[in-house]
Amino acid sequence: MNSSSYDVSALVDGCAVPVVDAARVSDVLERMPPEDEVADTADVFDLLSDPNRLRLLVAMLDGELCVCDLAAVTGMSESAASHALRLLRAHRVVSARRSGRRAFYRLADGHVRMLLDLAFTHTQHTDAVHPERS
Repeated sequence: MNSSSYDVSALVDGCAVPVVDAARVSDVLERMPPEDEVADTADVFDLLSDPNRLRLLVAMLDGELCVCDLAAVTGMSESAASHALRLLRAHRVVSARRSGRRAFYRLADGHVRMLLDLAFTHTQHTDAVHPERS
């Protein structure tokens, strides 16, 4: 959806609160990513919301591992780990390298590592600022 085709007044039609800063709303709408990019990004966050898949990704922070080793590290069955890895691979979060009959998985790129680092830093920061939530 092209953000330039938005009519700001149509967005707030029926809203009890009028647009206070129409120029700012317009600026935000201009930089809003296309709907398909938002949906793809939401899918990635949905994948990361599963603790088992997140453990798999954390296990790969130091490099690639085979499915057997990933299962052992995370306490998952090989079948469950393999299924989770297929989902992560389909969404380009991890990539695989074959060596004979074994598949070795690694984080797809530095952006995934950065996203994980930021998420855990945020959690640690939140715990330090709000110890009652821990």
